Amino acid sequence: MLSQIEQGKSVPTIAVLWKIATGLNVPFSELLKEKGTEGVFLLKAENTKVLYSSSKVYSSRALFPFIGGRRVEFYELILKPGGIEVAEAHKAGTTENLVVVQGKLRLRVGDKVVELDAKDSVYFRADVPHEYINPTDTETLMYLVMEYTDEAS
Repeated sequence: MLSQIEQGKSVPTIAVLWKIATGLNVPFSELLKEKGTEGVFLLKAENTKVLYSSSKVYSSRALFPFIGGRRVEFYELILKPGGIEVAEAHKAGTTENLVVVQGKLRLRVGDKVVELDAKDSVYFRADVPHEYINPTDTETLMYLVMEYTDEAS
């Protein structure tokens, strides 16, 4: 699989990239890193990197430059109607702060479930398995801030 990605014969899913980052013991953003950027960085929408789940019900768009040395990452997430995205536990100490902009979300973190409506936000430890569930027939738009601790980065 890695050789196919290197040769441009395969485009990895979000899950595959997370596994690679975990295996290499680096933050997810390190796999998408830009070179030689300092100071102000304008990230035009057409130049952002959008990743999709294998089922195509979930997409993640990075809203920050991949310039390395980051402990915080910012994403736009879209979950299609009825969609479910299962996330494996991130490195110890990783947290997520999520706000629902449009739609509804059912979030399962370990054995806890919370229901979020538009404008609701939640902060949780992401070092346990978690699921994003869209229980409706409309798209859910969210913004996510992921923070790594020293032990997680």
